[in-house]
Amino acid sequence: MHLFLVRHGQSFVNLEDWDGGFVDAGLTELGQHQAELLGRWLAAQAHISALYTSTMARAAETAAYIAEATGIPATPDDRLREFGNCYADGSPVPPEKMPIEYPEEWWGTERPNTRISPEGESWMLFRTRVSAFLAEIAARHAPEGAETVVVVVCHAGVIEAAFDHVFNVGEHRRSDVWTHNTGVTHFQYMPDSGREVWRLHAHSMVHHLVGDGGAWFGSAPLLRDASRVPAIGPRGKRDGSAQNKHSVY
Repeated sequence: MHLFLVRHGQSFVNLEDWDGGFVDAGLTELGQHQAELLGRWLAAQAHISALYTSTMARAAETAAYIAEATGIPATPDDRLREFGNCYADGSPVPPEKMPIEYPEEWWGTERPNTRISPEGESWMLFRTRVSAFLAEIAARHAPEGAETVVVVVCHAGVIEAAFDHVFNVGEHRRSDVWTHNTGVTHFQYMPDSGREVWRLHAHSMVHHLVGDGGAWFGSAPLLRDASRVPAIGPRGKRDGSAQNKHSVY
């Protein structure tokens, strides 16, 4: 089974000048264009068997573009919501309870067993719900065949937690896993391999964001050319906002 973990397109909460708090905001104009390009690329590159999405707006909107391009309906799952957007019992935080406030003095991975809010989840509880989803998807789709392709539209934090699950990382992480908006991470699950059951093929693939003539439609520069900025941005403006700890998700 091939598993494509896809980060959503650029959302308003990703913008450096966003001051609306951690709400369930949708995609910017640039994010919509990224999602459209992603859908076309996936339709051309893979025969998708199943499509899953986080129930948060920025992921659901991204998944809608993939569904339109591939003809595969998206199945929503609360376990794919971003870190901190579920309560400790795994139930989703409703819109009326947002914006969510996170501790200013520490990030969730620094205290993996400490809840980030009185009713909220810890990083390890978050990892547990992501791991439960991955285990269920592997059990459901791996028997369909080695070339089965499953696409999961989620968030940067979910992809980080997936890496922790696949590589059996302990409670305290040693590295961030940085993912571009609509970046695609490709894992393969091989339960009968006789060796490791997971194989990482690629992380944060953004081939679809390079347009004709080399135009770059990413939300942040690529390392190979940090001077590049997106060809279009929210409301038709250029936008070169980069990820940081409190705008990455």
